[in-house]
Amino acid sequence: MSEFPGKGKVAVLKTSPETVLDDIEKLMKLAGVEEALPKNTRTGLKINISWQTWYPACSTAPWQLDGTIQALKKFGYNDLVGVHNDTVVVNTADGERNNKHRFVTDMHEVPCLYLYNEDFEWIEYKPKARPFLVLDKVYPDGVFIPKALEGINILHLPTVKTHVFTTITGAMKNAFGGLLHRQRHWTHAVIHDTLVDLLTIQQEIHPGVFAVMDGTFAGDGPGPRAMRWHEKNILLASADQVAIDAVSAKLQGFDPMSLRFINKAHELGLGVGNPREIEIVGYDIEQEQPWNFVQEDTFASRGQKLIYHGPLKPFEKILLQSPLVPWSFFASNFYHNVYWYPFVGRQRVASALPTPWGQHFKQYGDGEVVMPGMQPKTLAQAVVGLTILAAGAAGLAYLLGNKK
Repeated sequence: MSEFPGKGKVAVLKTSPETVLDDIEKLMKLAGVEEALPKNTRTGLKINISWQTWYPACSTAPWQLDGTIQALKKFGYNDLVGVHNDTVVVNTADGERNNKHRFVTDMHEVPCLYLYNEDFEWIEYKPKARPFLVLDKVYPDGVFIPKALEGINILHLPTVKTHVFTTITGAMKNAFGGLLHRQRHWTHAVIHDTLVDLLTIQQEIHPGVFAVMDGTFAGDGPGPRAMRWHEKNILLASADQVAIDAVSAKLQGFDPMSLRFINKAHELGLGVGNPREIEIVGYDIEQEQPWNFVQEDTFASRGQKLIYHGPLKPFEKILLQSPLVPWSFFASNFYHNVYWYPFVGRQRVASALPTPWGQHFKQYGDGEVVMPGMQPKTLAQAVVGLTILAAGAAGLAYLLGNKK
């Protein structure tokens, strides 16, 4: 059982492009940020980059980062640092430029940690409060976390959206891209319990944990990338990572306690997941018309689920933890960057840009919005991707044939 200031409390506000920076300050105060985060230590801003290309609701919004930094500085938090990690399918350097994050951190003179660089030390971590649920089984040689995050506050900057593996993704999932390194995809088969283990680690290594969640644009469907965007004009903040995810899930139309990662964290006392036990301050979410969001799969995620939970489960280690693993990275890149964005996503971004939030996004940085199409680099990716997929299919057919 964990006790901390702000447990079970979530602040919610409606907002607009004209008022969003002031609203974020008000939101954070309502949620008790000054009680949750000590001011005598560094505060890390865990920026979310789910795609190197800007897509509504996909990654941390520039105004979300901007407003949070301004509020923290006003409240007396003077030692701030952005926190980035890398993934096998997203280029962080491109992502922080295209999503305008680099513009905001540079504007406020906030340095950033790039945890994927070799100069960062990763240390083995063993939980103090209780044994891991799954991480020690996924990583039998030890669970390693970035030493740079130990002993600092962490403030998560997720968005309101669905996810192909966890139904919704938010504050708890945001730690996935910070505490675990490039082999974190090994945990996808047990992702819900992984998020609970990560929250346990956070509550042990950080003096304070907080989240500011952006729902100005929110996304449903096959998140975190290939979504349908919706203007919802809403902001959430909390020191309780379980509660803020539960409120986000409820807004989207899901039963929070039916989601294993929320239910399990609630059961272990890491936060409050039952909406009936959560205090919501600010905006009364009962005024919201039902969002009726749905969680869907992409072609790529359906294939992954066959490996994690389906007939290909016996080949999981061979396909995802061996020299054959690049096939899965190419499959994801091929689907999202070669097919989905040029032929589907680009048109959706174009339709989002004339909206108030789309226009507000353009006001950050140089005003340009990177909207990649079928460029030479993308065509080259397609050729390589198809080659890898063909080789992977042939290898899989061989494995299945030998098993028979």
